[in-house]
Amino acid sequence: MEQVLKARSPSSPRQSRHGAGDREAISGSRRERAICARNKGLLEIGGGQLRPLVRPGQRIVARGADVSKIGDVEKFRRLRASEFGHIDILVNNAGVYGPKGVIEDVDWREWARAIDINLYGSILMCRAVLPTFKARKGGKIIQLSGGGATGPLPRLSAYAVSKAAIVRFVETLAEEVRNDGIDVNAIAPGALNTRLLEEIWMPARKGRRIVLRARAQAKAVRRHPSPEGRGAGGVPGLVAKQRITGKLISAAWDPWVFAAEHLDDLASSDIYTLRRILPKDRGKTWGNDS
Repeated sequence: MEQVLKARSPSSPRQSRHGAGDREAISGSRRERAICARNKGLLEIGGGQLRPLVRPGQRIVARGADVSKIGDVEKFRRLRASEFGHIDILVNNAGVYGPKGVIEDVDWREWARAIDINLYGSILMCRAVLPTFKARKGGKIIQLSGGGATGPLPRLSAYAVSKAAIVRFVETLAEEVRNDGIDVNAIAPGALNTRLLEEIWMPARKGRRIVLRARAQAKAVRRHPSPEGRGAGGVPGLVAKQRITGKLISAAWDPWVFAAEHLDDLASSDIYTLRRILPKDRGKTWGNDS
């Protein structure tokens, strides 16, 4: 039976609704799960939502841990080893927005704390599982990313910086472990269509565009019952089953349902990666000799 290790950061009721994707995955799989988060109260709520769906032989283990603290990560690693013996899949889902405002005015400690959680926390979790993955000659790392990785987000600089950095780490780690049978990918789940989304984004002009885009996403996937739409469902399953690595996949906008038909194209190109744009990429003739 596959063992899944999931690091979460449910610091609000909105974030606890990420469990919708967990419920879909558990109800359709034979995977056991160990989940951790900083907020123990909401962690228990999430675990309580998942346990009724556990099949015979499955287990859900929920423990409090701050993934930005190496001591907590090591304790959780030992728990995982004692409970399950090994781990097949790591899902890094811990993340915070960080302070909102112009960079010279925001609280620096909060800004650095967002980097600790979003970037260092994910890297520490990867470090914890890699020896096991390498010994078993295989494993999957799924990193939840976000829109901050692909474009600037004024007044949310900590979030944007950390998300761009973690995607580059995913690409780099994927190359480091390519010959060990380990696949590493980032998934951008899309803007969650919740009240908090509007509270954060609506005050800014660019934010209003993001909210409208999220509403369009919700309309396009209305046939799906969960508020996260396609982002809550099959992309983790796709990258967990197929040999895809070093990619950033948008659950809401990429035609990922067809990705399994184009594995050779994905493996031999920089499709779904972060790259520098050259003049020729935008139809310009200048600067192409550099």
